[in-house]
Amino acid sequence: MEEQKISYSFTTLKNKINNFFMAKAHQLLVSVPGNTGTAIWDIKCSFHSLIVLLIVSLVAGVVYLSGESGRFLFEDNSNSNSSSDNNLAIGSHENDDLVSSSDKCNLFSGKWVFDNKSYPLYKEQDCKFMSDQLACQKFGRKDLDYQHWRWQPHQCDIPRFNATALLENLRNKRLVFVGDSLNRGQWVSMVCLIDTAVQSSLKSMHYRYNASLIIFKVKDYNATIEFYWEPLLVESNSDDPVHHRLPERIVRANAIEKHGSRWTNADFIVFNTYLWWRRPHIKVLWGSFERSDGIYKEVKMLRSYEMALKTWADWLEIHVNRSKTQLFFMSMSPVHERAEEWGKAKGENCYSETEQIQEEGYQGNGSDPKMMKIVESTMHELKHRGLNVHLLNITQLSEYRKEGHPSIYRKQWDSLTEEQIANPNSYADCIHWCLPGVPDVWNELLYTYIFNNY
Repeated sequence: MEEQKISYSFTTLKNKINNFFMAKAHQLLVSVPGNTGTAIWDIKCSFHSLIVLLIVSLVAGVVYLSGESGRFLFEDNSNSNSSSDNNLAIGSHENDDLVSSSDKCNLFSGKWVFDNKSYPLYKEQDCKFMSDQLACQKFGRKDLDYQHWRWQPHQCDIPRFNATALLENLRNKRLVFVGDSLNRGQWVSMVCLIDTAVQSSLKSMHYRYNASLIIFKVKDYNATIEFYWEPLLVESNSDDPVHHRLPERIVRANAIEKHGSRWTNADFIVFNTYLWWRRPHIKVLWGSFERSDGIYKEVKMLRSYEMALKTWADWLEIHVNRSKTQLFFMSMSPVHERAEEWGKAKGENCYSETEQIQEEGYQGNGSDPKMMKIVESTMHELKHRGLNVHLLNITQLSEYRKEGHPSIYRKQWDSLTEEQIANPNSYADCIHWCLPGVPDVWNELLYTYIFNNY
């Protein structure tokens, strides 16, 4: 359309100039009767020279304006791409601030790079709030290479974690992790990342709702980093943060208000739910746990998972303050319980593993794409309803880290039997992650998103 307008304007201008000079030629011919040939020749030369000059000027102007238009269009597209979750344009200044870039970057596509100069970001023994479930070095692990790996996206760099900068963003705010023990591990990682940057007298730990809610508070900033135990997002018979290992799992798939009221008003909320759903069927309760007249029904896992996420999404749509709260959802954390999936003998697992999986794009059977499709569909539906939840896809990058789990190097909550001691594979933890380690990278990605949105 713009090209047609330019062409039309040029033709119109040319015709007007032509008519003007023909009129002038006629006047000159009338006023100089004795020099007709010379006058016509002079007029033609002047006319053609001026036409050439005008054409050159007009073409130069069009090229300049087209270039400027193209540049502005590119800048507009670049800006829109930089706000896209899947194509974040991220860089860093010397002071680790984020800047925009025209290069597209998928933060979740990359490789692990060994870096024993700048990693780990903290020392296990220096974190006063380290969990014994994740303190692998404390419980005897000797190979510490798992602490020195940095995630490197293919087309950009992740900014180095800056505890002071994050606390400034969290001033007078709440950052809440909501979910299961894997989300609790990410919360412990975040606390450790901040802990070493804050004086002991300026931080404290508090427990609420029978320890379902744990609050790490940094007094100088009036900032809190919290964890809320909610392994299935909706209400369930596993909601007790200590006594939740039950033979039968029951959920109230349409009930979330008991939990939601405790985190809805936070400024940043990081959700996860996956591992606790991993069984063929889940018993769903329509009714109350306190009454005996409820209706129970065995529901296929995927269907019950979908029901729970719908309840969660409906709650968010109605109760979250969209101008205040930023929402995040962590994709599934992979497990490494079947060594035959990466070429080892059947019956083995992550025990004694010290190296990563090198196969690019490797995916174990412990990760369920169908469940993540439900998550993605729920996020998509929420976006159509005007609520944005950032999906942090940590699954693929974590798949490679079969050596990053505690294995046998953690506190054992129950006494080990002689049979277990004789077969370490039988009690190796290939689900959670050693700290410092993989969850620190999850938090670096979260940190990047928080700053990108600000």
